[in-house]
Amino acid sequence: MSRRPLPARLERRNALFQQWQSLLTNRTKRTRTGEMLVQGVRPITQAIAHGVEIRALLSDGRPTPSRWARELLAAPPAPVVVLTEELMAELGERDDGAPELLAVAAVPDDDLDRIAPSVTGPVVVFDRPTGPGNIGSLARTADALGADALLITGHSADPWDPAAVRASTGSVFALPVLRLASHREVMAWVHARREEGRPWRVVGLDEAGGHELATEDLTGPTLIVVGNETIGMSAGWKEACDVLAEIPMSGSASSLNAAVAGSIALYEARRQRHRSAV
Repeated sequence: MSRRPLPARLERRNALFQQWQSLLTNRTKRTRTGEMLVQGVRPITQAIAHGVEIRALLSDGRPTPSRWARELLAAPPAPVVVLTEELMAELGERDDGAPELLAVAAVPDDDLDRIAPSVTGPVVVFDRPTGPGNIGSLARTADALGADALLITGHSADPWDPAAVRASTGSVFALPVLRLASHREVMAWVHARREEGRPWRVVGLDEAGGHELATEDLTGPTLIVVGNETIGMSAGWKEACDVLAEIPMSGSASSLNAAVAGSIALYEARRQRHRSAV
């Protein structure tokens, strides 16, 4: 987005509108501009609460806004641009009318320094996920169950895709969510922690792991690796894991949804940690 002053009102589909519209579907544009479009009351609230840089607040200009919108517009975190109802409905991707507010926000840095060296995890890795909704769902669980970070590795869907942000209900802003090229960057971070005397353990989820997840000790510093929805973890991640653990299943299902498997592992880690603290 240009750093030129934003207009107070926008009433037609000009270049600025097209730029914002491209953030909905074009990952390359999100990466190039370092911006995303945030939709929804909770995601916008979470983004602001967790210090995400807001670069523009878009309003439909309704005469009687909700209390939430009224309070934000009274002390906006960024310049406010009023759009027509039709334009806001397009950017909000809604068929039931225009949203009150949308936010143009900066994409957070993919820097492992965002994770404090003293954390004990669990830190969750999602390797090459193809569905932005699965990323958002796992981010929501990671936030709810006390994970310290969510790392997305390899060629994957974008955690800043609006579908991922919506599925997370804003939890992608509540903990570090980083995109990394492969297992190598993550393992370099793990090795650095080990050299500091922190006994990090890497546990991969695999349907034929041979070790039941509940029998593994998840109370210490733990990296939990969840594989691609169809083919599981990469060979690099399998080699990097200290143990491959499985979640026992019955019934006719051949596998669990990747985000569900990650959620079960996070719950097991929380259960063990709570039990050991009592």
